[in-house]
Amino acid sequence: MRHLSQLLGGLCAAIAVNAHAAEPAAGTLTVNLYGLQSSSGKVGCWLYDAAHAKGYPTDANAARALHWGAIAGLNATLGFADLPAGTYALACFHDENGNGKLDTNWLGIPKEGMVASNNAKGRMGPPKFDDAKFAFAAPGMELKLKVKY
Repeated sequence: MRHLSQLLGGLCAAIAVNAHAAEPAAGTLTVNLYGLQSSSGKVGCWLYDAAHAKGYPTDANAARALHWGAIAGLNATLGFADLPAGTYALACFHDENGNGKLDTNWLGIPKEGMVASNNAKGRMGPPKFDDAKFAFAAPGMELKLKVKY
């Protein structure tokens, strides 16, 4: 009976280790934005995961996370901590007037600087998730993106 109890205890421990190993590791995504044309306002980055790719990049409610950052010397650095491994896409912009949104003209063309991960560009509209997506794995990753105006 004692051997059976030890065997069951070892089996439970092995299952727990395997279940923990199956969980995707988490890490930090650091986003460095450069090429800002002024130090006024702030920058914002929306992070979308593959499950919410349909909302990229125009539906802020579909974003997994939104981070705002200060500008220093025409550059900005933002971080997304405790991010599980997976496929993501970023949409970032320079909110020069600090109103919390990307301002556009009457045609919908951005009046403030913006950039997507992979420097993806849209044709007759915003870039697609598939063009901007990247694979993220722990412990971390750094993206350097140039803001375009």
